[in-house]
Amino acid sequence: MRPWLLPEGIEDLLPDEAGALERLRRRLLDEFARNGYQLVAPPLLEYVESLFTGSGHDLDPRTFKLVDQLSGRTMGVRADITPQVARIDAHLLNRAGVTRLCYCGSVLHTLPAGLLVSREPVQIGVELYGHAGPEADSEVIRLLARALALAEISAPRVDLGHVGIFRALMAEADLADDAEQEVFAALQAKDVPTLRSLVASMPAPARSGLLVLPELYGGPEVLDEAARRLPPLGDIVAAIANLRRLAVDLADLPIGFDLADLRGYHYHNGVVFAAYCDGAPGAVALGGRYDNVGECFGRARAATGFSMDLRELVKLSPRSASPGAILAPWPEDKEVHEEVERLRCRGETVVLALPGHEGRWREAGCDRKLTRRGAEWIIENLKEE
Repeated sequence: MRPWLLPEGIEDLLPDEAGALERLRRRLLDEFARNGYQLVAPPLLEYVESLFTGSGHDLDPRTFKLVDQLSGRTMGVRADITPQVARIDAHLLNRAGVTRLCYCGSVLHTLPAGLLVSREPVQIGVELYGHAGPEADSEVIRLLARALALAEISAPRVDLGHVGIFRALMAEADLADDAEQEVFAALQAKDVPTLRSLVASMPAPARSGLLVLPELYGGPEVLDEAARRLPPLGDIVAAIANLRRLAVDLADLPIGFDLADLRGYHYHNGVVFAAYCDGAPGAVALGGRYDNVGECFGRARAATGFSMDLRELVKLSPRSASPGAILAPWPEDKEVHEEVERLRCRGETVVLALPGHEGRWREAGCDRKLTRRGAEWIIENLKEE
């Protein structure tokens, strides 16, 4: 086996892509900070009990596991940073009021989430704890839209849903867990024939509501249709009212509604949303409300947030040509050092010409060179054969 081969779904980032990813990371984290979100950096490894809190159904099969040689307990390489941030909010910070946190780091998946998708995403996101009202959902959705704008994503849109509608219909149906999973899968795939056979024996309110869900997608008018066609159960009425409020709050953004989109159903408990754009086969960001996830850490807190994969965002963002470096002569005196430092302070990248490498500096990113003519320093185009 060739020693330089990497596992399937794992890849290096070469200078251009790594540089683009780092610039976007800084841009987004700076924007999050301007909105009051404080940066945290959870560890790469934790005991699995902590990593799976509130979301074990989804994360368990996606997590690489190993035995800790010190304690003998099972540890996991994180597949999602969100539960870690919930632990930090509930157990370490333990603040009484609203807490806004952001993060960025690599996660690892046992299997890729899709075709040509890395098993090592670079996850970036925000979480808002301590406010149960729709104002918090509105804030994080607006911040998501701002993040997509900063990434220069083409034609973004954010689709909203609410898992409370599906939960209310499932309560009416009173199904076993495995049957509920089949209905959930059919809805996610918008597989109406399968869905129709699965709901055939259900009580009328649940049957009619589930069959109409795949048709409820589009603009704000979908909410009026949902109010007419879904059974008027208390939780469904409340969920539609919540979405109506967000439709008004976010009317200036490119938002839509998809009431059959239930990704994160086992994790979320209220409003959910997904961002899409031109050129991407699936969602480029996912988020929603996940109240009480910190309960096992000792504090049940209202929570909402979103996350994105920086690797995928960089692929979708336009790549602007970065300015080349200036090649400076190997410093033989104080004046060279001073001029190089002055250029670097001005924001230029300056590479020192180590002796014996003439004709190779363009591959190092140099397109100009620094030359001294008498007492004057001149920057001119680099010419190499």
